[in-house]
Amino acid sequence: MLDDPAEWAAFSRPLGGDPLAGRWESQVLVEGMHCAACAFAVEAALARVPGVEKAEVDVATRRARIVWSAARTVPSGWFRACEGAGCTLVPAGDLAVRARRLRDARIALWRWLVAGFCMAQVMHAYPANVVHAGDLAADAATVLRWASWVLTLPLVLFSCGPFFAGALRSLRGGRIGMDLPVALGIAITFVVSSAATFDPRGSLGADVYFDSLAMFVFFLLTGRWLETRLRGRTAGALEALMNRQPEHAERLAPGGDFECVSVQRLACGDVVRVRPGERFPADGVVSLGRTTVDEALLTGELRAVVRDYGARVLAGSRNLSATVQVRLDSVGQDTRLAQIVALMENASLHKPRLASLADRAAQPFLLFVLCAAGLAASLWWPVDPGKALMVAVAVLIATCPCALSLATPAAMQASAGMLARRGVLVRNLQALEGLALADTLVFDKTGTLTIDMPRVVGMHCRPGTRSSSALERAAAIAAQSLHPVACAVVNAWNDRPHPPTSWKVVQAEESVGRGVEACVIDAATSDAGTQRMWFGSAAFCGVPPLHASASQVHLSDEQGWLATFVMEESVRADAAATVAVLRSQGLSVHLLSGDSAAAASAVALRTGIRSVNGDCTPEAKRLILEGFQDRGHRVAMVGDGLNDGPVLGRADASFAFGNAVPLARAQADFVMLGSELRVIDLTVAQARRTMRVARQNLWWAAGYNALCVPLAAAGMLPAWLAGLGMAASSLVVVLNASRLAGRNDPAGQ
Repeated sequence: MLDDPAEWAAFSRPLGGDPLAGRWESQVLVEGMHCAACAFAVEAALARVPGVEKAEVDVATRRARIVWSAARTVPSGWFRACEGAGCTLVPAGDLAVRARRLRDARIALWRWLVAGFCMAQVMHAYPANVVHAGDLAADAATVLRWASWVLTLPLVLFSCGPFFAGALRSLRGGRIGMDLPVALGIAITFVVSSAATFDPRGSLGADVYFDSLAMFVFFLLTGRWLETRLRGRTAGALEALMNRQPEHAERLAPGGDFECVSVQRLACGDVVRVRPGERFPADGVVSLGRTTVDEALLTGELRAVVRDYGARVLAGSRNLSATVQVRLDSVGQDTRLAQIVALMENASLHKPRLASLADRAAQPFLLFVLCAAGLAASLWWPVDPGKALMVAVAVLIATCPCALSLATPAAMQASAGMLARRGVLVRNLQALEGLALADTLVFDKTGTLTIDMPRVVGMHCRPGTRSSSALERAAAIAAQSLHPVACAVVNAWNDRPHPPTSWKVVQAEESVGRGVEACVIDAATSDAGTQRMWFGSAAFCGVPPLHASASQVHLSDEQGWLATFVMEESVRADAAATVAVLRSQGLSVHLLSGDSAAAASAVALRTGIRSVNGDCTPEAKRLILEGFQDRGHRVAMVGDGLNDGPVLGRADASFAFGNAVPLARAQADFVMLGSELRVIDLTVAQARRTMRVARQNLWWAAGYNALCVPLAAAGMLPAWLAGLGMAASSLVVVLNASRLAGRNDPAGQ
């Protein structure tokens, strides 16, 4: 089934070209992966498959992104390659994933319960824990040793199964995984203790360590179980989004009745019925009824919104108050929910710089751990062979670098989940570090500090030209652009009663941030000829502005200036408050705008921004931003995502609003789903908090290993305490990171 192209859309999306021979991007879950070494091995195995162009694996979310060519490979090929590396891939859209995860969680709980029961019994059966030395007869001590051995068997054979399975998978894949030192430690401890039980006078001595074995297995399983639960909670924003789409919908049948169908069978134009409490299966408009809708996770709007006849509703949002019928216009991968999920999937698989360094260090460090254990055992062997093996066990267990690999990804994934609940999608996890270090923030004006759509409030025309004729021609050209000012001119024309326009655009070329040059023709004129016209800024149209204090857009033809349209912009309600908070956070705030210097200064004055540059082309914005960076500043940029692509991509961190479809393909690192600017200062505070927690985790992980290696090598760290320390180190890292996933405002407000 994996090789059937009809099934690919369930977990993949085409990147262009022929779907049967072009490039695809797939999102899959990786089962059997517990550490950075496993992720590295899976990436290497996938990269070796002919036709796989890119493979990215994230150990914190256990997800993988694979870009592959359908002309050279099929999914079953790279699925088998991953199995060869010891892990199993599962399509991200597989409905059985949740059931399998619950089953695995139940088995893990049983392993933990068995380990806890065996530990309690072994502690009571171990002679040293029952009486003082010399108070117990030799036969009774032998019986208790055998009882400890019997009680340890289910612990080793059942509870330790994940460690041995992980070690075998890594060995089969030709790598050193983090389960290998643990499995070696468990095996060595059990063998040494069994030898002492069967032959107390043997070369390995008469000391048994069943109590230590039981304790450190119990501690390890406790840490892994808690760690899995915490990681699932902190990285759960993506899964929460994916689970918002229902599996079935009630579709209006040709006979007038409603039938229950799978959401995969819905098509544009279908009418569906959505009852209170249910989620909308796709994007569309309300065709019957009136209700309130919860769109918090999709738009960041925390209050319920009213949706009346003709209003648009989004897939994944919840119907709250009344039954409505919706005519669908976007389904499947074209819905707003699917685009948001795609952004978050890619973000979760983008490895931050610190995490990549830790991953690259994991394999050499594990090799160092094995060598250190072997060296410690060789030094202690002449003194006491049994003690030498237990020292090696302590070194193997204590120095496993799980905490080091989790330090940065756990913190960043937790923050990404928290920000997603507040209406900010993190497209690039590395940008959290860039934003945390930023000392300068640059705003665009139109569509960013001001609302998306300005209004035309006045016109000035060349003598002899009627205003309606100038507006008609300007609207025909403006329709070729998505810039908010162009859309305002089109709206001004559509708001007037008018016959169908006779002006047609036969050729148009947009200069980003400046205007549109077009060839137009008047079909109503008998001797119609092509006219070349310019619509945009004063400099682009070659005319001076008429009113220096107003925001304007101009229209000119081959004879010169033809018309000027005066715009009125509304500043966002929270713009001034946001600027004030950003300045209190130590950021220097600037405004760069492609509009006139006077219009930019007017908005800057209303928002409290002191540094402003107007008449900026996209190239000029980029040069100004690079000038800040050349002077040693870290710069964050906030733009509208349409004509600010170059400067957004050049900034150390960038924001854009997500209310336009082209924005999903923009260069922004953070996508703001709602309309509030206040989420910017929240994100800045969260980014700084994230890097503090990541540094704390790294120092903790490094300090723990630096302390435990000499203690274990010196024989001062028993195996059970080493197991406790290893479990505690990973748990501390995840617990510390989970603080970032809280719902409270990180600024303390």
